[in-house]
Amino acid sequence: MATQADKQVTVTRDIAASPEQLWSMVSDMTRMGEWSPENVGGEWLGDATAPTMGAKFRGSNERGKKKWKTEATVTEADAGRVFAFAVSAGPVDVAEWRYTFEPTAAGCHVTETWIDKRGAIPKVLGKFISGVGDRATHNREGMETTLERLAAVAEATT
Repeated sequence: MATQADKQVTVTRDIAASPEQLWSMVSDMTRMGEWSPENVGGEWLGDATAPTMGAKFRGSNERGKKKWKTEATVTEADAGRVFAFAVSAGPVDVAEWRYTFEPTAAGCHVTETWIDKRGAIPKVLGKFISGVGDRATHNREGMETTLERLAAVAEATT
C-alpha cells in the first residue's frame, strides 16, 4: 500500500537570488535540462511560447539508455511566486510539479514539490519506461540536484 511519502516529495533550498530571477529560470522549459538530472529539455507546444496558464510543453527525459517524453500543461504561473504544471503521458496523468518562491533577506526560499498521480498500472509500466522502481526516492535525489544546480547558476549570475 502506498503511503503519503510515496505519493508526494518536497525539497527546499535557500538560494541567494531574487524570486523573479529563479522563477524565470525554472519556468523556461527550454532550459530545464540545465538543472535537472533527468529532464534534458523541453519545448513549448502549439501557440505557447512562454509560461502562462494553460500553456503546453513537451519534456524530454533520459536516464541511462532509457528515453521518454511527456506532455505538460501549466496550471499556475505567478511570476516570482509559483510555477506549476501537470504532466501526462498520452491520456494518463503522471504527476504534478510545483515550484514556490518566497523572498528572504539573503535571496529566496525555493520549494520544489512532486505529486504522483499515477495509478497502479502506470506505476508498473513506469519502471520499464524509465528504469525507476522507487520514483519517490529517485525524485527526491533528483530534486535536490536540480535545486543545487539552479542555485549554482543563479548565484553565479547574481
